[in-house]
This record gives sequence, structure tokens and C-alpha cells, in this order.
Amino acid sequence: MTITKSYGMLALAIYLILVGLSGVFNINLGQLSVVVPVMALAAGILILIGK
Repeated sequence: MTITKSYGMLALAIYLILVGLSGVFNINLGQLSVVVPVMALAAGILILIGK
């Protein structure tokens, strides 16, 4: 298994893992909850520009 070299897909994968874990295990990230929307924005922008 290889890790993708696309930063957009990597950011999307991390975002999906964070959302999945917080949903399944009802994890409250507290002050770090701002990380999830930032990851979503970063992933979307990087995918759009092709990085």
C-alpha cells in the first residue's frame, strides 16, 4: 500500500478520518474542532488547483 503524493487527496483522507472517528466514537475535539473545516477547505482548494 502506498500513500498518495497528491496533497489534496492526502488532506481529504485526513479530513475523512477525523470526521469518521468523531462520528463513530462521539469524540468532541473542543478547541481543535476548528481543524475539521480548515482541513475540508484545504483539501478542496488543493484538489481544485491540482496539487
